[in-house]
Amino acid sequence: MACLVRAALATPAYLSVAWALMVSYQIFTQTAVKTVVDLVNVYWPLFGGWLTLRIDMIVFVYAFAWVFVLSSIIPTLILGKERSVLVQFIVCLTLTLLGLILVDVLKGYGFDLSNPTMLLANPYTQIFNSLFFAAFYLALPYVFMIGIDIRSKKKRSEKENKRTQDLTDNYIKLKQEQ
Repeated sequence: MACLVRAALATPAYLSVAWALMVSYQIFTQTAVKTVVDLVNVYWPLFGGWLTLRIDMIVFVYAFAWVFVLSSIIPTLILGKERSVLVQFIVCLTLTLLGLILVDVLKGYGFDLSNPTMLLANPYTQIFNSLFFAAFYLALPYVFMIGIDIRSKKKRSEKENKRTQDLTDNYIKLKQEQ
């Protein structure tokens, strides 16, 4: 019961954070990728030219990375490890639909998130023209994935160590009783 209450209270926060990250990533990824590719083009023109021709694919891969990370993390946070594929699909579909609905709601209030020109005119978005910030921004989903993998590996290791320790303790206790 407590787990259900926690999930019900945490779900709006998780969905809000996921939505903000997904929308911002879709908006700013193009600028960040272009910033990094432009630098590569200066030092390695042949490779930079090749990247420039494939910039749409690069943007897709980086945007997909966020969608992948968020669609993996959010259902786990809300539903726990024991979840069905259908329930995970419903949570991911809800995230997607909320994203579309909120974009329309914000557009109604004058914040047209589908117009990159309006967004990029904002002084805060100029930070995506900084190479260091652009590279950091593009690395974030991969940092999350590595962090999650390290954390889960550590938890598995701790679980195995505890299991081994319990088996050893039980064996010693059994031997002492004999």
